[in-house]
Amino acid sequence: MEFEIPRIPLAEWCDIALDWATEHFSGVTRAISAVIGTGIEEITDFLVGLPPWLVIVLFGLLIWRLTTARIALFSMLGFAFLWNLELWRATMQSLVLVLVSTLFALAIGIPIGIGAALSKRFWRVVAPALDMMQTMPSFVYLIPAIPFFGLGAVSACFATIVFAMPPTIRLTALGILETPSQLVEAADAFGSSRWQKLFKVQLPLAIPTIMAGINQTIMLALSMVVIAAMIGAGGLGGEVWKAIQRLEAGQGFQAGIAIVVLAVILDRITQHIARHMRRDREGV
Repeated sequence: MEFEIPRIPLAEWCDIALDWATEHFSGVTRAISAVIGTGIEEITDFLVGLPPWLVIVLFGLLIWRLTTARIALFSMLGFAFLWNLELWRATMQSLVLVLVSTLFALAIGIPIGIGAALSKRFWRVVAPALDMMQTMPSFVYLIPAIPFFGLGAVSACFATIVFAMPPTIRLTALGILETPSQLVEAADAFGSSRWQKLFKVQLPLAIPTIMAGINQTIMLALSMVVIAAMIGAGGLGGEVWKAIQRLEAGQGFQAGIAIVVLAVILDRITQHIARHMRRDREGV
């Protein structure tokens, strides 16, 4: 008699859980989707409605204020190059999607990272979830996004948030835990409360490390633009996906290079801010 181990019905359990969650929460998530989707469309239409040269100049001034004249000039040339490729609208769509996803990822990830740094028990719960989130294939995040948020930019935003959030959580916790023990002991000696110690000592010193997490989150969010195009996100990823479907190699490479240019611009900005904050910290 052959002994057979029964198969664990993992796929069936996942289907049941997703069906239950969709039945009970899809009304709320669809309402949220409508609000966020309208916001993304309004911001994109506003940027596209302005003359591209004006947007490039405004971006250049803002980047100059945040970084240096060299990075601002490089960024303006990069955006002008994307305009010349007739990918301006797609660029603005991808930029808005990345920035909105990053803001949501930071709003969720930084508090979780703070909690993980302050509580070892909470970290033991969070760490396995982060490991799973970082090793799960990015395509899988599209599966629950569609029934909850429908096709379009909001589903792409949800999948991007989940995919890009772990570095923010990990590096926020790491930055707080790396606060020099002498400073923590000095704060305790002066009678600082737990929250005073967090907001006046640990978080300010952790900002350079948190900025490194923000940089990684932005890069991961941008890496999702092509995958997100599969569920109707549009943008530069949509141009790549369209080129794949039509076997237009030149258009695909052009859109791919545009994604690289946008990634380099965002990377240079965030890296400069992180270096500047690190120098200020070492000066203090």
